Amino acid sequence: MAKACKAKQINLATLNKVGMLAKVSSAVAGAKVNLNALCAWGDKKKAYFYMVAERHMKAKNALTKAKFKVTDEDVILVEMPNKPGEMQKVAQKIADAGINILYAYGSAGSGRTSFCIFKTENDKKAIRVIQGK
Repeated sequence: MAKACKAKQINLATLNKVGMLAKVSSAVAGAKVNLNALCAWGDKKKAYFYMVAERHMKAKNALTKAKFKVTDEDVILVEMPNKPGEMQKVAQKIADAGINILYAYGSAGSGRTSFCIFKTENDKKAIRVIQGK
């Protein structure tokens, strides 16, 4: 069964150039903070990063100290079994409640659980329906 809670996501945008992911991850690693999930992409000029860290403020402070301009926003952190169909179950619950998903990304490993991040038009309600309340 999936567990959902409110989480803080760190957002940052930089110039898109070689080594930027290494610089961002170096700042977080240097603060000895683990990331639960990361989404990064770029276009010709900019690189964008969304991340949810185990220790949000420590990661945010480390990135700020490394001269990155960061913001944060509330998202939903969903911990679910790492097996086929679990994402579909969560997405279906959100859809059945009439809630639009703005974006989602995840981090699945070889372990028993995976983390997915959702941003919806009504995060509070989405958390309730994921939890079955």
